[in-house]
Parts: sequence; structure tokens; C-alpha cells
Amino acid sequence: MLDFLSIVANAGHNLLWIVIKGGLVMIPLLVSSIIALTVTVERLWFWRRVRSQKSSQTILTLVGEGDLPQAMQVASASRHPAARVLGAGIAGKHLAPSAAMQAAAQSELNQARRYLPILDTVITLAPLLGLLGTITGMISAFGIVSEAGLGQPHAITGGIAEALIATATGLLIAIMTLIPYTYLRSKVEQLTDVLEEQATRLELLLGKREE
Repeated sequence: MLDFLSIVANAGHNLLWIVIKGGLVMIPLLVSSIIALTVTVERLWFWRRVRSQKSSQTILTLVGEGDLPQAMQVASASRHPAARVLGAGIAGKHLAPSAAMQAAAQSELNQARRYLPILDTVITLAPLLGLLGTITGMISAFGIVSEAGLGQPHAITGGIAEALIATATGLLIAIMTLIPYTYLRSKVEQLTDVLEEQATRLELLLGKREE
């Protein structure tokens, strides 16, 4: 237990040292990383809930059997986007089910894409902030050299090493954010395909009932 606490303390001390040495630009970088982590956790939880509420196949089966009231009841009770889209199509079966499902699908996809632009912004902004921190750090390092002279190489190399901390941090944040962002974008694309396929199937089933 004491060894674990010692490791945590050392890690915290090293992190604090990196933040201090990286300069003021490390503050927005840390804020960006916290925001990216928060959005990632929230989106993963969203998709976990969506996966556990899948009931669109049950709805289509009930529609095929002609039990529209029960199908509507299942759609209303489900939180899955596909079920909501099918519910909109069933509710508007006498008017324009295609238009109703299209509007519902757009709303559901907007919810699925929620906060993804934030991750995209972090991916773009973090390396730029890191580069800014490096430039300001280099300016400060060369300012020290101009005062101390070239007779102290440690002042030069130490200043450059500290300046590069910001760039390394910015790149790390961007890379670690890019992975969940790509995954979440793929989930949205998969959901788009599912909504189109399920809506088409419902239209065919409703069309058969009207014949």
C-alpha cells in the first residue's frame, strides 16, 4: 500500500513538474484534455445505453404480423434511435411515413453526433497550442542565452528541452483524442446505415398492408 501511494505521489510530482516547465500554455492544454476525456466518457456511455435498448427487429416483426398498436408501444418504450424512427413512421402511416422517419432520423443522428465537434476542435487545437508553447519557450531560452552567454551550454539545452514539453503534450492530447473520435464517428456512420435500412423495411411492410 505504501509503495502504491509512493508511486502515485511521484507521478503527481512529475506531472506538476511538467506543467510548470511547459509554461502557461500548459493550462489550456490541460483544460482541453479534461474536456476531451469528459466528452469521450459521455459519448461512450450514450452508445452503451443505445446498444442495450435495441428493439427495432421486434417492431418490424410486429408490423409484419399486423399488430401496429403493440409495435407502437414497443417503439415508445425503447430508447434506441432506430426504434424511435420506426415509431415516427408508424405514427405517420396515414400521412407521410417516409417524411416522418426522415425527420426523426435527422434528429436522432444529431443526438448521436453531439459533442463530436468539440473533440475535432481539441484534435486541431492541441498541437497548435503545443507549438505556441514551444515558440514562447524558445524565445525565453534564447533570452537566457543572451544574458548568460554561450559559455553555459546547459542553459541552452535545458531551455530547449523545457520548451519542447508543450509540443509533446499537445501532440499526445491530439493523438489520444483522435482514437475515440474516429471510433465515435464510425458509430454514427453505422447508425446512419441502420436507420436507412430499417426505415426502408418499414416502408415496404406498410406498403404491403395497404395493398
